[in-house]
Amino acid sequence: MALTIGVLALQGAFIEHEAMLHRLGVRTVEVRKPEHLAGLDGLILPGGESTTMGLVAERWGLVAPLKAWVQAGKPIWGTCAGMILLANRAIGQKAGGQPLIGGLDVTVSRNYFGRQNESFETFLRVPRLGEEPVRAVFIRAPAIVEVGSDVETLARIAGRGEEVVVAVQQANILATAFHPELTDDLRWHQLFIEMVEAQKGRGELNLERAEQTC
Repeated sequence: MALTIGVLALQGAFIEHEAMLHRLGVRTVEVRKPEHLAGLDGLILPGGESTTMGLVAERWGLVAPLKAWVQAGKPIWGTCAGMILLANRAIGQKAGGQPLIGGLDVTVSRNYFGRQNESFETFLRVPRLGEEPVRAVFIRAPAIVEVGSDVETLARIAGRGEEVVVAVQQANILATAFHPELTDDLRWHQLFIEMVEAQKGRGELNLERAEQTC
């Protein structure tokens, strides 16, 4: 099934995501304007600086189209800053706050793991991705501190005296607090591709059924 996945290209690690998708045979589109969303099967919001990304998206008229994308149930994946943008609630924001796309029923704590010099790498246990531990790169990373009832937790990690969630899925939304695109492990991107394929397959089946009833 031929797929085209967009990567929000306002700021941050969008090129790295594109490289991973190309390795898996997926065509990519860099999304900078609302019209770039047309014809996409899935969308990735990369890591970067969430406040900057939100403000640029607002300036270029992308916030409302991105909200509409989520509300329409189309596949979307947010990594690090992208996860913050997808959260319904964010704490630790800069003065004046920031635009949020929302849709993901979680509360995210920005910069939960500290500043740039406190970035780290670790290995996570992610049963959805198999028995082999997953390398995770946390760069000035957020964490999920509250999870809604419809949200599936995919990975946890020890935080500041507590265990916090760092990867989730809620229906069409995938979110990770770390940067899979900065590793050689393709499993997160493959998982998202499978989500996109499933959604596209359901859409084509519904279209076929509709045509048969005409």
